[in-house]
Parts: sequence; structure tokens; C-alpha cells
Amino acid sequence: MDTIASLFSFITTPVSWVIVQFHTVYGAVFGPNTGWAWGLSIVSLVILIRICLIPLFVKQIKSTRAMQTLQPEMKKIQERYKNDRQRQSEEMMKLYKETGTNPLSSCLPILAQSPFFFALYHVLSGIASHKQIGVIDEQLLNSARQAHIFGAPLAAKFMDSASTVEALGATLTDVRVVTAVMIVMMSFSQFYTQRQLMTKNVDTTVKTPFMQQQKMLMYVFPVMFAVFGINFPVGVLVYWLTTNVWTMGQQMYVIRNNPTPGSKAQAAYLERLTNHVTQHGKIRRRGEKAIVKAIVTKGRDRNEFERKFINALNKAGLAAQPDGTVVRSVAQAAAQTEDGVPTTATVTGTEPARRQQPKRQSKSQRQAGAPRQAGDESLSLEKADEPQATKPAAAKQPQKPGSGTRSKAQSGQRKGGPQRPKSPSKK
Repeated sequence: MDTIASLFSFITTPVSWVIVQFHTVYGAVFGPNTGWAWGLSIVSLVILIRICLIPLFVKQIKSTRAMQTLQPEMKKIQERYKNDRQRQSEEMMKLYKETGTNPLSSCLPILAQSPFFFALYHVLSGIASHKQIGVIDEQLLNSARQAHIFGAPLAAKFMDSASTVEALGATLTDVRVVTAVMIVMMSFSQFYTQRQLMTKNVDTTVKTPFMQQQKMLMYVFPVMFAVFGINFPVGVLVYWLTTNVWTMGQQMYVIRNNPTPGSKAQAAYLERLTNHVTQHGKIRRRGEKAIVKAIVTKGRDRNEFERKFINALNKAGLAAQPDGTVVRSVAQAAAQTEDGVPTTATVTGTEPARRQQPKRQSKSQRQAGAPRQAGDESLSLEKADEPQATKPAAAKQPQKPGSGTRSKAQSGQRKGGPQRPKSPSKK
């Protein structure tokens, strides 16, 4: 670890200068030789670095989502060229180039933090060995050696011997208890960060090898932190725990306000957005407009949660516009379906008249020629007003054979022509 840290010695001076500047501020409040002054200086260094890395974090999110979208296509390429590794790699690179996706973009924040991490490790190792590094002079070196965080010196490690710890003015028990607690917290924060990403912000409709890799990393990273953490000084553990907590909070914010389409986080987000829009009738922020705009643009390609969102707006008499806004318009809400296809609603906003089915008449009503109910009343009235001469004889309702009305056939009546007189013997 010391060899790796020495490779980043070029950035040791800037890192030590930033720590000293923060120490000057916090030392005036808590005292220059306290663990609060040096510990908060390291925490402030982490916050400053992470603020500078926010653009890279945004790029990481976009790259991760792009990789999730490309997983079905990547799987097809792997199955098509499973016996030709070279052709498989060429097709993968072609796919990345066409879509503008870089697989390494998801690692940019970690790679960008590595120089600062190892530079801080180099500074703290110099404090432990009583060596002046960067802008830390002899006075600051003595002050840092006296600083303790909950009884553990800033430069002490879990694997240090009792004599090394005593030289720093502490006991081996205090050092190991503090470092063990910090290692557990560091591993847990890393596990929780990865777990909330897998359980809330992953498209559950697509099962890809990428999801299996992420599940594996969810368990591998905490173990790696636990193994390497026993060789980290207390100050480095403070640095790494702070950056894990920052990552966890930053990811929670992104999952809540800009979730992955098709994920559980999107379902919860659209439900909150629906409640707000139906209550106030408008969109609040620019990010919400961008999400609504993307949903409207999809049309028939919307997922289940997005269709429910559009339907809820329609039921409330609202219509989502292509620019991401929402207007209160009965006409547009009635004319828009869940798939974005307009219906036959009129321009005035009234819904198309539904065809009312007539009630089925009983057999006695059909024989008596009673008018139809509830849909044909006007028709029966018109027919009643017409003169009987205008009604053709063929308009009579024919009797179905075997329907139970056989009185005419049984009495010897003919369907047409003169009728035969009844026989007296049949009375």
C-alpha cells in the first residue's frame, strides 16, 4: 500500500495544503490538537472532492442506464457469436460506438477519487512515521500525532502493534474497537448503497447478465472493504466512510427524483407526481417536466407505470403535453388514451355518445307487437304516427318454426291466399 501511495506523491502537496487550510478554521473552534479539528478537516476534504466530482457522477448514472438499455442487444450478440470471441468483441465495440456508450464511465468517480485517496494515505503514513510531507511542518506534525478520534490516534491502524500504538499515546484496545466499528460501518454503507440500487432503481422487466453482475458486486465490495480496512489508518477510514455516506445520500436523491424507467422507484415517483398534479393541476420543477415529456414522447412504448400515470391524469380531467406541462382540458383528456392514440371525441370536448342497447323483449311482448324499450321509444312513436296503409304487409314479424306459436298452422290456416273453414268435428 505504501508503494502505491508513493506513486501519487505528486498530489500529496495539494491534498496536505487543503487539509491544513481546513484545520486552521476548525482549530480556531475546537482547538488545534483535537481530533475534531483534524477529523472534520478530512471530512471537509471529502465533501470538497465529491462536489467537484458531481459532473462525473451524473455521467456515471447516464452510462449505467445506457448499459442497462443495451443489455438485450448485448445478449443477442453474445449468443450469435458465442464461438467467435474476436467477432463478438468487434460487434460489442460497434454497438458502443453507435449508441455513444462507454462501459468505463460507471467507474469514473472511483477512478477520479483514487489519487486523492492514496495521497491522503501517504500523508497519514508520514504522520505515523513522524515524517514531514507536503506543507505539513514539524508543528503541524506534532499536532496531528496528538489528535485522537474517540481515543484512537489519527494515524493508527487495526494491525499495528501495541508498541506502535503506545508511541502515539493510545491503547491497542481503543484502536481496534474504533477501527472495527468504522470498518463495519464502511462495509454496511457500501452494501446498502448497492442494495438500494438493485432493489429500487433497476428495470425489473428485463433480466440480463448485467443485473447478476451487480448482485455479485453487492456482496463482493463490502468484503473487500473489510479486508483492506484493517490496513487503513483511522484518518483514511474517516475519509472512506464519509465518501460512502455521501454516495449513499446522493444515490437516494437520484433514485427518488430521477428513477430508472420500469423500476420500483419509478412507480413510487409517478404515484407521488400523480397526487401532486391532480391536486394542484401543474408541474412543479424542470426535472418533472423532463420526465413527463419523455413519457408523452414514448407513446405506445410506455411501460406499465407510465400508462397508469397517463390514465390517472385523464380521469382527473388533465392532459400531459409534449413539452412536459399539464393542462386542465376535458377535451384533450378524453381524446387521449393510454397508448397515445386519439379517440372519436368531438372537438368541443364532449365524449362520444354511447350506443344504448335495447332491452330484450319477452315472448308475449313480441307476439303483441309491443314497442321496444329505452332505445327504440322514438322509433315506435314514429311508427305509431304513420298511417297504416303505408306499412307494407311484409313488415309483419315472421314466426319462427317450433317457437311455440303454432296456433295458425294447427288450425289449418295458410300463410297466403283464402283460408279454409274450420271443420266442426275439430271443435
